[in-house]
Amino acid sequence: MERVKTLLMYASWVILFIIFSDFLINVGLNSTYKPIERKDNVSQVNVYQAEATLVNGRIRGLITNSQPEDLSGKYLEFDFYSKRDVFLGRKFIDINQLQENETQNFEILFKLKDVNYYTVSVLDEKPDEEEIEILPEGWTTSEVVIATALTLLIFW
Repeated sequence: MERVKTLLMYASWVILFIIFSDFLINVGLNSTYKPIERKDNVSQVNVYQAEATLVNGRIRGLITNSQPEDLSGKYLEFDFYSKRDVFLGRKFIDINQLQENETQNFEILFKLKDVNYYTVSVLDEKPDEEEIEILPEGWTTSEVVIATALTLLIFW
């Protein structure tokens, strides 16, 4: 019985350590994000979060299909620039078939270095230009299992 208690105590310490380290990692990573500016006047795009670190960033917002221009079936173009106005990359978002005054959420996760500001423009067609790759939003279950197995092999 004493061994079971000891085993449960060690297991609870390991679980608490995992939860605490996950919390500290999330707080540490999110504290490195700094706001980036927006330099355009597209009123139908409402960005509520635009942040970047030295190597990556994220933009989240809402697209509202309102009166000035019908956005249904069009594209949003996001151009990213450094503080010295150097063009760093471009990303396109396809706007779904939106009814009037309907909204659509969007999220861009990008990997660009030293982004200081971005611009948004509305396009009728998506050009054949190369765009930046979006960062993967999360790992699949098989990737998590493989990474866990490799980590256990390293420490074993």
